[in-house]
Amino acid sequence: MPNPSSLALLTDLYQLTMAYTYWKSGTHNKQAVFHLYFRENPFKGGFTIACGLQTAVNFLSRFKFDDDDLRYLATLREGEDRPLFDDAFLKFLGRMKFECDVAAVEEGTVVFPNEPLVRVTGPILQGQLLETPLLNIINFQSLIATKAARVCFAAKGDPVLEFGLRRAQGYDGAVVAARAAYIGGCAATSNVLAGKLYGIPVKGTHAHSWIMSFPTELEAFEEYAKAMPHNCHFLVDTYDTLNGVRNAITVGKKLKAQGKKLLGVRIDSGDLAYLSQQARRMLDEAGFNDTRIVATNDLDETIIESLKDQDAKISVWGVGTKLATCYDQPALGGIYKLSAIKTAGGQWEDKIKLSENQSKTSHPGILQVRRFSKDRKNVADAVFDVRLEGTSEFTIIDPADMTRKKIIPPGLEHEDLLVPVFANGQCVYKSPDIGQMRAHTLESLSRFDQSLKRFINPHAYPVGFERSLYEHKIDLILQARNQNDRAHHR
Repeated sequence: MPNPSSLALLTDLYQLTMAYTYWKSGTHNKQAVFHLYFRENPFKGGFTIACGLQTAVNFLSRFKFDDDDLRYLATLREGEDRPLFDDAFLKFLGRMKFECDVAAVEEGTVVFPNEPLVRVTGPILQGQLLETPLLNIINFQSLIATKAARVCFAAKGDPVLEFGLRRAQGYDGAVVAARAAYIGGCAATSNVLAGKLYGIPVKGTHAHSWIMSFPTELEAFEEYAKAMPHNCHFLVDTYDTLNGVRNAITVGKKLKAQGKKLLGVRIDSGDLAYLSQQARRMLDEAGFNDTRIVATNDLDETIIESLKDQDAKISVWGVGTKLATCYDQPALGGIYKLSAIKTAGGQWEDKIKLSENQSKTSHPGILQVRRFSKDRKNVADAVFDVRLEGTSEFTIIDPADMTRKKIIPPGLEHEDLLVPVFANGQCVYKSPDIGQMRAHTLESLSRFDQSLKRFINPHAYPVGFERSLYEHKIDLILQARNQNDRAHHR
């Protein structure tokens, strides 16, 4: 894949055609508000981990159409083989400076459906152009981070290593997947480029080809131990797993005599529960009680949970394909919707999109998420309009079921999840380092009940619209339908 100097064209064409028509109609500087959110937790789970903000910050900080972008856009043609865009519009794009305010949820924060992860306020043309790239960045990384958190939860504190590079969707997908997996809780990655770019610990020793390149497995282990005596994790299932463990023990005794350690053995196939139990017994009997057993082989959270239930003696888990590709759900259904436009008189006019499917009706207003807690445990989230900041007592209503309500009494501890990231196009956010993001994920998850994290029928954490916002949304729905009905009967 080419490596362009500008990523401004990382968008769908219809974003540019809409930008052009805003410009042609003279409405391109009209102030507007957009929100990015999702409708359902992935993997039929009880939570999602927000991820990708720093990538988005890097994109927005360099958001500019360069001369090469404009030359390409000038080549595009419409139906009658005329230029798709006027030269004056292309010159406008070339001069345009990013001017939006952006607020977002910090990476590693647990989030839920219908809660905005990003809020963009600014010229409608610019806000529109950001839809596709922000969705691309936030959707994928939040999905991977969530999968990683689930896998780590199944591992119950054992280290999880991200091994998905060779099966990921492209090298760029593999790199950001490694980043998101680490933020989600993984301890390290095999991806050396991701390690360099993001400061993620990297792990790895050898593959079956190393064993097969020698006359015997024992000789392969011996030569590896000579070359890298401080990095000896031996892959033991090339021919016969338990015999491989015996060969590893033989070399391990030589290492011990040199004052070095047999760090681990890796099993990549077969009955992982049985083989790990036998390997543990053999290692312990030989005096290698601290030698770790590493398991790989198409693992995911359900397989790891099952192996744990079977008392498998595995202490490190290498998870590749099903993490880096999110094999069972390859996309998070994030969306980006217009929610308000400022009128010529300077007033905000809230906007709503209707749908026959209630869950696809968009949310109006200028939104924030407030998380309430008691004794360091989260009790409920309220989505509210920032123009109602003075509200002291919240009653939240489930947007999918108006009969489900919860009163949040005053006096609870709370935090607002959307924090300022850009002000008038200038970055005002100092990103934590990736280790701090990972720690934030673990801390954020710890503040929720365990029932939220189970894989089958997880508990539904209380999230709702503040009452006046919910009622305002219903009023806008009724107004829009009445207007549509009147127009239809003219």
